[in-house]
Amino acid sequence: METPIERIKLSQTAKDQLLKLRRNTKIDQWNILCRWAFCRSLAEPTIPSPVPIPQDSNVEMTWRVFGGEMSDILLLALKQRCYNDNLGTDKETLITQFRLHLHRGIGYLAGDLNIKKIEDLIELATKKI
Repeated sequence: METPIERIKLSQTAKDQLLKLRRNTKIDQWNILCRWAFCRSLAEPTIPSPVPIPQDSNVEMTWRVFGGEMSDILLLALKQRCYNDNLGTDKETLITQFRLHLHRGIGYLAGDLNIKKIEDLIELATKKI
């Protein structure tokens, strides 16, 4: 599937938050933590606040690295979320919403004091709402 998002560059704040998550969960790969964060934000019913996000860290990856084998599914989830939020699914909207969801999700995971190990991420993902 053709993706409108070619490269992802994180903010320095997000990098620092991911470093904390790496220490706690022992998940070393940025892309795996970013997938968790993106899905965490998508699970939130509200639209992310449209805040400017700097691209000032040295953490950068392609969409394929970010999504891995799930890249098509994650892109479909993003498109569906944008459609559900009445935002449209044009290239710029998808890029903007992806960055907002990714950074919001990283903030949520890093700020969750209950995430102290990988099992806590799994518990969060399988918790019934």
